[in-house]
Amino acid sequence: MPTEKAGETVRTEVCRILNKIGALQFGAFKLTSGKISPYYIDLRVVPSFPDAFQKIMGFYTSFIKEDIGTENFEGIAGIPVAGIPFASLVAYNLRKPFLYVRKGERLHGRQRRIEGVLSPGNRILLVDDLATTGLSLKKAAKAIAAEGGVVKDAAVLIDRQESGKEKLKEEDISLHSLLNISEIATTLYETETISEMQLKTILKQIKKK
Repeated sequence: MPTEKAGETVRTEVCRILNKIGALQFGAFKLTSGKISPYYIDLRVVPSFPDAFQKIMGFYTSFIKEDIGTENFEGIAGIPVAGIPFASLVAYNLRKPFLYVRKGERLHGRQRRIEGVLSPGNRILLVDDLATTGLSLKKAAKAIAAEGGVVKDAAVLIDRQESGKEKLKEEDISLHSLLNISEIATTLYETETISEMQLKTILKQIKKK
């Protein structure tokens, strides 16, 4: 497990990167879950900044190795759409088979929800950019189970702490996050990147879950 100091260094560096590329925005945003949020973390922009992407993926890959363990899964599945670039690089870095879950069932070819090679009984790690309610991850887990795979763990860069972890636990799936939003908000406030009002806005959203 990483030391507390190492964890603090990762947290500070990821927050610095997210701020630099403008990934955190305030306003009124409708999330994938349908919820309205006063802030938005746009991790879809990360791959557009190669240096930032490379550094974040280094942290993400190390976190998965240390917190989950590569011996606990045979393959990695990306969640459409935002999770796919992160999942593909994690799979590449860990030398694990890469799969991805389609948004809808194909009406031609094999008509499968899962693209890639999935053998019955394979333990699959779900990888996404972030988690809010956990709905996308739950749907992906069910699609993988329908084709014979087993999902016990899911990894995200950021947990928005809006019941996703609890909802996945109901399905016997453990959610692992590199960072959670309260850690990010506190770090950004301590480095005078966001205001006290913006900090309270984020923390209030967590309590509304």
